[in-house]
Amino acid sequence: MNKIILIHLLANFLKTIFLWTTVAYCFGVILNLFEEIEFFKNLDVSIFTPLILTSIFIPSMIIQLLPFIIFVSSMIYMIKIRNNGDLLTMKVFGYSNIKIFFILAITSFVLGWLVLFIINPITSSMTKYYEKTKSSYARDIDHLVTFNKNGLWIKENLKDGQRIITANKPEGISLIDVTIFHFDKDYNLTEKLISKKVNIENNNWILSDVKIFKLKQDVFDKKDYEKYEINSIYNYEKITTLFKNFGTMSFLDLIINYNSLIENGYNKIFLNQNLHTLLSLPFFLLVMTAIAAVMTLNTLRRSDNVKFIILGLITCVLVFYFKDLSFALGQTDRIPLTLAVWSPVLALSLFAFVGVLQINEK
Repeated sequence: MNKIILIHLLANFLKTIFLWTTVAYCFGVILNLFEEIEFFKNLDVSIFTPLILTSIFIPSMIIQLLPFIIFVSSMIYMIKIRNNGDLLTMKVFGYSNIKIFFILAITSFVLGWLVLFIINPITSSMTKYYEKTKSSYARDIDHLVTFNKNGLWIKENLKDGQRIITANKPEGISLIDVTIFHFDKDYNLTEKLISKKVNIENNNWILSDVKIFKLKQDVFDKKDYEKYEINSIYNYEKITTLFKNFGTMSFLDLIINYNSLIENGYNKIFLNQNLHTLLSLPFFLLVMTAIAAVMTLNTLRRSDNVKFIILGLITCVLVFYFKDLSFALGQTDRIPLTLAVWSPVLALSLFAFVGVLQINEK
C-alpha cells in the first residue's frame, strides 16, 4: 500500500509540474512573439518564422524560471492534497509531513540535475540555432556584434558609409589583432586599418601600432602610426553586456570546455557566474519546494486558495528581487560573485530549515 501511495504522490506531483511548465511556456511564447514580429516586420520572411524562433527560444527561459515554476507547482499540489483529504489519508498510512516533504524535495532536487545534464544541452542547442538564424537576417539591421570561432565581428553604420571591425580575440578592456574596414555608401572600400591592440574602455578607441591604408586616386596609400583614435558607438561595457547571456552554453559545455572558452576570450567572471548559477539550480529547486511545504503543510484544515495564490506571488517577487540584488552586488564587486550566486540559496535554506522543523511537529 505504501508503494502505491508513493507512486500516486510522485506521479501527481510531476503531473502538476508539467502542467505549470506548459502554462509558463505558453505565456512565454505569447509575450516573446510580439518581439520577434517587431524584428522581422520589415524583412521578407514567412509568417511562421517568428513563431518557430519563439518556440525554440522560450525553453531556455523556462530553465531560468524553473525555481519559481517548482514553487508554484509545489504550493498548488500541496494545497490540493490537503483540501481533498489525500494528506489525511497519507498520514493514516504513516506518511508524516516531514516524509512527504522529503519525497517532494528530493524529487525536485533530482529533477534539477536531470535538467542540467539532459534538458539544458538541448535548450542550449536550440538557443544556438535561434541566435544563428537571427544573425543571418541581421544584415539588414543597422548594427551587429557577433562572436564566433573566427573572433569578434562588429558592424556599424556611419554617416558616410559603414564600418566592419574584426578582432582575433578580446583581452581585458582591449581587442587583439584588429582589422577595421571603412566602406562608402556604395559599399566600396575606402580605408583599411590594422592594429595590434585597441583599447575600447570607452567610445573613443585608442589603436596602438597602427597601419592605415587609405584610398587616394585608386591607389591605397600606407601610413604608420604609433597611436591612432577612432570613435565608435561601442565600448567595453556595451560589448560585454551583449555577451552576458550564456544561454548558448550548456552546463556540460562549461564544465568540459571551461579552459578553452577562457583561451578564446570569453569573460571569466561571467563564465563563473553562469556555471555557479546552473550548478545551484537543483539546490534552488529543493529550497523552493521546502518553502512551499512550510506555507501549506502546517495544518490539515481546508483554506481559501486565493490567499495562498497571493502569498505565493508575493514570495516569488521577493525571492526574484533578492536574487537580482545579490547578483548586482556580485557584479559590482561588493561581494564575491560566487557568494552572490549562492547567497539566495543559503539564506532561503535557513528559513526553510526552521519552517520544516515546525511542520514536522504538526
